[in-house]
Amino acid sequence: MSVLEYGSGQSRAADLRESLNCYCGALLSVAVHDGLDITVSLEGQTRDPISKSVGFHSTSWIESIHALLQRSTAQTQDQYDVIVLGTGLSECILSGLLSVEGKKVLQMDRNDYYGGASASLKLSQLYAKFKSGTEPPEAYGKDRQYSVDLIPKFAMASGEFVDILYHTDVTRYLEFRQVAGSFVYRDGKISKVPSNNAEALLSPLMSLTEKNRAKGFFEFIQNYDFANPATQQGLDLNTVPMSEVYAKFGLEAGTQDFIGHALALHLDDSYMSQPAKDTYERICLYMNSMARYGKSPYIYPMHGLGELPQGFARLSAIHGGTFMLNKPVDEVVYDEAGKFVGVKSEGEVVKASLVIGDASYFPSKVAQKGQVVRAICLLNHPIPETGDADSVQIVIPQNQIGRNHDIYVAGVSSAHAVVPEGYTLAIVSTLVSGTTADAESEIAAGIALLGPVLEKFVHIDDIYEPLANGTADQTFISKSYDATSHFETTCADVKDLYKRITGHVLKVEGKVKKIEDESEE
Repeated sequence: MSVLEYGSGQSRAADLRESLNCYCGALLSVAVHDGLDITVSLEGQTRDPISKSVGFHSTSWIESIHALLQRSTAQTQDQYDVIVLGTGLSECILSGLLSVEGKKVLQMDRNDYYGGASASLKLSQLYAKFKSGTEPPEAYGKDRQYSVDLIPKFAMASGEFVDILYHTDVTRYLEFRQVAGSFVYRDGKISKVPSNNAEALLSPLMSLTEKNRAKGFFEFIQNYDFANPATQQGLDLNTVPMSEVYAKFGLEAGTQDFIGHALALHLDDSYMSQPAKDTYERICLYMNSMARYGKSPYIYPMHGLGELPQGFARLSAIHGGTFMLNKPVDEVVYDEAGKFVGVKSEGEVVKASLVIGDASYFPSKVAQKGQVVRAICLLNHPIPETGDADSVQIVIPQNQIGRNHDIYVAGVSSAHAVVPEGYTLAIVSTLVSGTTADAESEIAAGIALLGPVLEKFVHIDDIYEPLANGTADQTFISKSYDATSHFETTCADVKDLYKRITGHVLKVEGKVKKIEDESEE
């Protein structure tokens, strides 16, 4: 049995039961507590009928219940502590964290699905978004078997995002599976990033002599202690550039590409002239993540990334958060001094002390910082030269193809329940260096690695950053998702926003106090 407590309801249990039964066709238990809170319990597997009748793309019923409650109950509160605009991952993490701390949170989204720019779509939704007027071929399988990410990212197994998942206990709503392999493009071919000593010895990425030099470098990284000069070999990583560290060990340019882009996951070579500490920390993160599960440092949620914001949304709802999907935002209201007052929707203004949201809700308060081009490709075979791996990441360093930025290829399959069996979903992405008209050509090298492509959906997304930190007008805007292949930059933005909003540093030690939202039978 699954149970959802939804705050701010009215004593309309009978009407709510009738409405929910109409949509869900399930055995429901609806109770009203003190005339304020409604608890809805569902028994049985009704995911597909719910998804179909409400028109949502996720296999989880949680968003359907949110939407039905929104339609079936009136809001008695017109004052909140926080209003969150959008249900992207950053927004939902903050909504969950603030709700846990006792804040009264209202979260609104103009879309009828969770995730915003980080949503996962069904195949029909993908066609409607990028190939309007065209229906997906029936040969591709059932629509509900697809959960296609708009933003391809993996989680580092020992990264801060996993720490946040553990701290909030959102992992109880999600299932993760390891990504099978990490690969790098070098000298015109794909090679696996070694995950153990045996693979390292057989790897074609370096000659035997270069492997010995690289061994010295990695031993240096492993033994380095910022508090012990005896371990530093005359290199203070707080100040010396990474290029000087490479020179110290005599590493070849190709090895530098491998370390800087496949392990440290830098987007370009600008890191070479910057203090080496950041690269050191990135390498340690990769190695620690690799050691956690073996094979690769990445994990990925079953049913796609769209499950992540829904998990945090559920956390918020359990702690009293209110959600409204398919809710237009007419205006963000400010007083004469320019300070946030509330949000106007369908002629009514809901007030709060502050607002959080993605850049699309605040066009006058953000600046464009670049663009990312992404190609979502559907294949009926594994990605070639990866040993038929069911999930992969491939990094193409900029120097290997004469570009200004790396290209990333993320591949997943039915192993992660995002496509039907026999299909592979590959998403190729990079930062746009030239004009928008030539953007697709910038990922051509990545697409060329995929073999025959059944369908290709290309989109270009602007990268926005807020013009101010939000403390003056109480408007806190998240950064757009960048071209990195992991969530670490997103986590850094969430932590920065959290500190500006609350005035204290986000600590993710231990777990938040658990509220029993489901009975285990």
